[in-house]
Amino acid sequence: MSDINELINKEVNNDAEELDRVYKCIEAARAIIADRSQSLGRKLKYHVTTFGCQMNARDSEKLSGVLEAVGYEYEEDEFAADLVLYNTCTVRDNANQKLYGHLGSLGAVKKTRPDMIIGICGCLTQESSARDKILTSYSFVDLVFGTHNVFDFARLLVMVLTREVTKGKGHIVSEIWDDTEMIVEDIPTKRNYKFKSGVNIMFGCNNFCSYCIVPYVRGRERSRNSSDIIDEIKRLASDGVVEVMLLGQNVNSYGRGLDEKITFSELLAQVEAIDGIERIRFMTSHPKDLSDELIDVMASSKKICRHIHLPLQSGSTRILKTMNRVYTKDQYIDLALKIRDRIPDIAITTDIIIGFPGETDSDIEDTIDVIEKVQFDGAFTFIYSKRTGTPAASMPDQVPADVVKINFDKVLAKVQETSTKRAALIEGKVMEVLVEDINRQDSSLVTGRLSNNLNVHFPGGASLIGKIVPVKLTECKGFYYIGESL
Repeated sequence: MSDINELINKEVNNDAEELDRVYKCIEAARAIIADRSQSLGRKLKYHVTTFGCQMNARDSEKLSGVLEAVGYEYEEDEFAADLVLYNTCTVRDNANQKLYGHLGSLGAVKKTRPDMIIGICGCLTQESSARDKILTSYSFVDLVFGTHNVFDFARLLVMVLTREVTKGKGHIVSEIWDDTEMIVEDIPTKRNYKFKSGVNIMFGCNNFCSYCIVPYVRGRERSRNSSDIIDEIKRLASDGVVEVMLLGQNVNSYGRGLDEKITFSELLAQVEAIDGIERIRFMTSHPKDLSDELIDVMASSKKICRHIHLPLQSGSTRILKTMNRVYTKDQYIDLALKIRDRIPDIAITTDIIIGFPGETDSDIEDTIDVIEKVQFDGAFTFIYSKRTGTPAASMPDQVPADVVKINFDKVLAKVQETSTKRAALIEGKVMEVLVEDINRQDSSLVTGRLSNNLNVHFPGGASLIGKIVPVKLTECKGFYYIGESL
């Protein structure tokens, strides 16, 4: 036990020392789990539930990788697992409420199975009010950690496995870091797909949009060295990955703060040159940082997918200024149309917030005007969610819920109109599809994704999964296609 205490309490000074400790903690946890499995006569089971964005999904792959490295096996049913981990989101309040619902149900299970380990991590835990609620109202939780120390999970797991559990005080292992300069990526990972993978290129956000909690829970921008990113993607390609998604809160600002001089466009060009990688995606682009250089790289690329997610948030210049988005309605339209002009077959999707404080009917009409001019291929349309700690939360003129509902329906109808029109443009064409899975509703079909990010369902079997195949899009269904392979 003294060796374990020394390991978990050891001070580390850099990424390499932290990575060394990660693997030593994995070894320590593996020995503990092996003993417990032997005494139970079975493998211990784990379950991870992920809320939120692609970056959270990537974090969950790392958490699952560590759990399997120490000897746990995956369990689909969270109520039957020995360890349950919730990787949380807090961008909107409904994500918080989903977590509390899960915890309420799981708390009853833990009363009958006190050895069950329940952990919570991710963005919600970085928000002090939500974290305090967990620590006080859900005292049966065993582990709480945040976004900045996901890579430290193996050490925290050892702490939980070796703690002396007493009633009340000292029960919960809780470590929330305010920030970190460390980037530790080379830890065990369980990819959700063998043929595609997310790759973190940067962390955090410096934009401080007035409605957004992300900079407060994810911290300031930190970019990874390009050589580390390229080495990771090369390893993925050698392991059969054909599609990568480069991940960051604002990928367009990649490179700032690095010793090396590199832009996101230059990074994309390096990724393009990697043998075996056939498709490149990225998330997310802030309009204020999207350069002509990036548009040119995308236009000339044979691998970058014909899809860009370009959050609008509002079509009203007045509201955009209050949101601190740092562009105007006209600037956004000009940028989107420039992208369409240079890359005619590109799909542009967006995010739109309805009900931001002070929003009027005129502002909604501006948003609809942008939708009509840009002709979005799709949009995630959200009702404004007040997040404590953001400037917008204390703004006057909060919009009544009944007004928000009317405006939401109006904007959603316009988005559906333009997206349906755009999708119909390629009906009847033959397009390349990356097959991702057996169709959930009809096992005689497979489901794949076009370069423009829309789904296609067509007859096929499991042997096609992970392959890029030509498919004729025989029927457009608005948000997906029915097809036939050639």
